[in-house]
Amino acid sequence: MATQTKKSVKKKKVIVSSGKRKRAIARAYITSGEGRVIINGKPPEIYFPNYAYLRAIEPLVLAGEKLIKGLDIKVIVEGGGITGQIDAVRQAVARGLVEYYDDDELEKKFLNYDMSLIVFDPRRTEPHKPSRSKQGPRRKKQLSKR
Repeated sequence: MATQTKKSVKKKKVIVSSGKRKRAIARAYITSGEGRVIINGKPPEIYFPNYAYLRAIEPLVLAGEKLIKGLDIKVIVEGGGITGQIDAVRQAVARGLVEYYDDDELEKKFLNYDMSLIVFDPRRTEPHKPSRSKQGPRRKKQLSKR
């Protein structure tokens, strides 16, 4: 029986992180790769309008090109509107980068720039109350002075 040499097999590190904003939920898969960013199967510059694209890639710009160069980031986002989806994507990517590099400096940088990059925003709209539910949760009947 011949002795076989063991090849050092590198496991591909995969980080899965999530981000939420209002009704939008984003899941980011971060792996080592060629530096590609894909959101719902499309590049972010195609998926979002220009202002939204710039907002969506903020964590990548803050982290720096050196850290992002060897990573592939795939994001799946669903629910909510454009703004909620953008913020969910930002949060998922930022959380994923912090977890991938296990870097406190990067986390502090994100928190100092915008806390919502790491921390979930629990605010929700207030439900409408009965009897005047079309007008909103706190609308009252207009008072007549005379």
